[in-house]
Amino acid sequence: MQTPSRLKPRHLEILNAIVRRFIETGEPVGSHSIAMLRREPLSPASIRNAMAELAEEGYLSQPHTSAGRIPTEKAFRLYVSALTAARLAAADAERLRSEFSLLHTVGDRVERSSHILVELTRNVGIAAAMPAFSQELDQIELVPLADNRVLTILVTRDRLVRNRVVALDEPSSPEELLSIKNYVNRNFAGWRLGDARRELLRRMLRERELYAAAHLKLQALYSQGLLEVDESPEVHMEGASNLLGQDLHLTRERMRELLRALEEKKRLIELLDRFLEQPAGELEVHVGLERAHPAMKDLALIGMTVYLASGMPAKVAVLGPIRMHYERVMGAVLQTSRALEGLRF
Repeated sequence: MQTPSRLKPRHLEILNAIVRRFIETGEPVGSHSIAMLRREPLSPASIRNAMAELAEEGYLSQPHTSAGRIPTEKAFRLYVSALTAARLAAADAERLRSEFSLLHTVGDRVERSSHILVELTRNVGIAAAMPAFSQELDQIELVPLADNRVLTILVTRDRLVRNRVVALDEPSSPEELLSIKNYVNRNFAGWRLGDARRELLRRMLRERELYAAAHLKLQALYSQGLLEVDESPEVHMEGASNLLGQDLHLTRERMRELLRALEEKKRLIELLDRFLEQPAGELEVHVGLERAHPAMKDLALIGMTVYLASGMPAKVAVLGPIRMHYERVMGAVLQTSRALEGLRF
């Protein structure tokens, strides 16, 4: 994340002080407040001259003639380029490990990740698992329901669980479903789902390992998508209401647009894919997200990609206002990602 700067050391020091002050107060920053924060004395006049030069170079803006200066996106990008993630408190790190260890599916852990990020940062927490096309079958369960329906439960080796209710033309007895379940689990556990489904079709056309009634039920379940899964990502987002208390300079309509966008799984995946492009394990900070949505101009995204123990990629991120406490949020994302990545099933 290091970005070279052509600024004079003193100008860089003053700019960073302005950014930190603005993050704390949300108000335009004047030369007198910066002068009081410095360890080495420097007159307000000298600071004003430096601020004028920083404004000419696009790092500061001035909302009113008599007001102080506000850091621009360019200033924030320079500021975050030199930051390192803050260490998470030992108690929070231990709580992360403890909470994750009690969860036994990818979906549960991804959902918990988004919740933990909201708790730690008071921003918007986003976590997504990206199922690979090579997912392997662990087992299926088939449960008879009323009205000729069957609950199919598919568990893959990476501990993702998919439930689907299918309607058949005829009722299914528990014995028939048990026979089908045992047949599939015995013959296809450990197979990639696509391979298992193709082989199951081949066998149904050529073999009669199950007695006739169960075989017909197997054909019916196959036609309803047995061993077929939706490859769409497992996405969880929490904390969108935290944006309502932020000064994002948005009209009510624009704020509604933003909240609607965050509710759409497709939009969230596009956001993560667009901005989290670095190799797994590399923390990324992006300031100003108007490329994703006009209402996201004053937002920042901090996140990273990791690989779960099963090899499945996942993305963990925090979305928040441009004037967030970056080191703290970076630390929360880093530790949550590492806790999620290091778990075994």
